Amino acid sequence: MITPRYTPVRLLRRLALAVPALLPAAGACWARYALIEAHAQAQACLAGAPGARCVLRSALVVLIHADALSALALLASGLALFWRHPLGAALALGCGALALVLYSPQSGALAVLVGGLLLLPSARPTTSAASSRPSPSQHQA
Repeated sequence: MITPRYTPVRLLRRLALAVPALLPAAGACWARYALIEAHAQAQACLAGAPGARCVLRSALVVLIHADALSALALLASGLALFWRHPLGAALALGCGALALVLYSPQSGALAVLVGGLLLLPSARPTTSAASSRPSPSQHQA
């Protein structure tokens, strides 16, 4: 009897890793639209208003201009390809989503692609299932 490599429960468990991996995208959307692109916030920070929001905004701008988010997304996708574990794929997906939203589209898209594809189950049968299949010559006998 050939058992499938991925049952529906295992598939749903694996794809459920994509949900928390996309939480950084939600945080990045808030940071982009409430801190970086908000005109009132930018004017307040440029005028020298104290506060954690201005410190966070300036730190994000430095990270964006230094391409640190691109490096993080590429590092996470490389780790996911090397490690081949669903957690590595979820990390690449989350870092890629963060980079996509925060102005690093090329490396972010690569990390999202790598993470998303590694979360999907492969179509290859396992080695035990492949060895238990009858060969074409056995079908003819």
